[in-house]
Amino acid sequence: MSRMRSRWWWAVGALSVVVVGVVWRLGPPGVPAVAVQAGPMQQKLLFSARVAHPQRVEIGATLTGRVAQVAVAEGALVKAGEPLLRLEDSELQAALAQAQAAERQAAARVQGLRGSGRSSAAAGMAQAEAVLRAADAEHRRTQDLVARGFLSAARLDEALRALNVAQAQLAAAQAQGGALAEQGTDIAQAQAQWAVAQATTQAALARLAQVQLRAPADGRVLSRSVEPGQIVQPGRALLTLALAGATQLEAAVDERYLQQLRPGQAATARADAFPNDRFKAQVLSIAPLVDAQRGSVVVKLAVAEPPAFLREDMSLTVEVLTGTRDRALAVPLAALRSEEGARATVWVAVGGRVEARTVQLGLRTLDAAEVQSGLNAGDVVLLAATRAPGLSVKADLAAGAALRTQAAGEDAASGLSNAMGR
Repeated sequence: MSRMRSRWWWAVGALSVVVVGVVWRLGPPGVPAVAVQAGPMQQKLLFSARVAHPQRVEIGATLTGRVAQVAVAEGALVKAGEPLLRLEDSELQAALAQAQAAERQAAARVQGLRGSGRSSAAAGMAQAEAVLRAADAEHRRTQDLVARGFLSAARLDEALRALNVAQAQLAAAQAQGGALAEQGTDIAQAQAQWAVAQATTQAALARLAQVQLRAPADGRVLSRSVEPGQIVQPGRALLTLALAGATQLEAAVDERYLQQLRPGQAATARADAFPNDRFKAQVLSIAPLVDAQRGSVVVKLAVAEPPAFLREDMSLTVEVLTGTRDRALAVPLAALRSEEGARATVWVAVGGRVEARTVQLGLRTLDAAEVQSGLNAGDVVLLAATRAPGLSVKADLAAGAALRTQAAGEDAASGLSNAMGR
């Protein structure tokens, strides 16, 4: 029994020696790692956007009426002044004819006062002057005869009354002549009535012109919400036009990326409906306000040469080049153990042991970050935190390369998905 127990302990000891030997030969467990290398680096920002013309106008009627004709369809290109829509105008035509008749009547009265009116007033004045001269002569004769005793004093009173009447008639004729002068009251009143009639005609013409809606400038019809026979009222949009001009893209970008954007940055865009047709754009402006509810800022981009397939409000994916380096040291984001602002900690394999390094970061991509200080080309950075600083480690560069390839594909797909959904 004791002999069997002794053999068992010898077997256990031999097995332990074998295990220790194997462990000693294999060394510490391998950890995925990458060697830091210098190379070109570009920082890009990916987000969704839409086509937005800077000048979009809504066309509506200024009168209440029935639509007689709609001359354009959705998507039609129109020129400035081209008819878009026309209302029925029979009532307004009648109002215009009435106003024009009243204007002609007022004009005829002014001409009549200046012509026959003045002639009649001149004749009346001449007649009144003749009557006055006769009455004055009769008054003087009567005075002489009364003084010589041939006529009574009552006859002199009658002659005086006749003289006064003649003087009053002459004054009335002169007043009538003055009223018909160019600055007279009758002419002024007639001219005022003529001016009112002219204004009424112009108002009728203006209202008649409002039955025809025309394009304010060259553009494209985006929407049409009216058909012939409808009753329309002021304040309702009947047609929406995108006026010809520069094509712009508009996007709501997460405010976290605001520091990466500035006007003038180059960008590329592609439409979701035409994913293989990329075109160039440029950051035009960044809104000064941040949407407090969405936590985003509106960014506008200019498109110098818009492709023909672009449509208003079309969904796009935009990629903005926010930074570039000809040669930069870069580490995978998976290598960053902790971050505080632009500083981070990475674990480096040095002499078979883990060493913590503090690095200064610069540009970022979807899977890597630029290291401005703290590392040198050729340093081996660990991608997993399985071995703490000070412990022995075996850097597995092959596993690190495979892990980077997989992570880069997943990050790119995730970034694209998030951008498309925002």
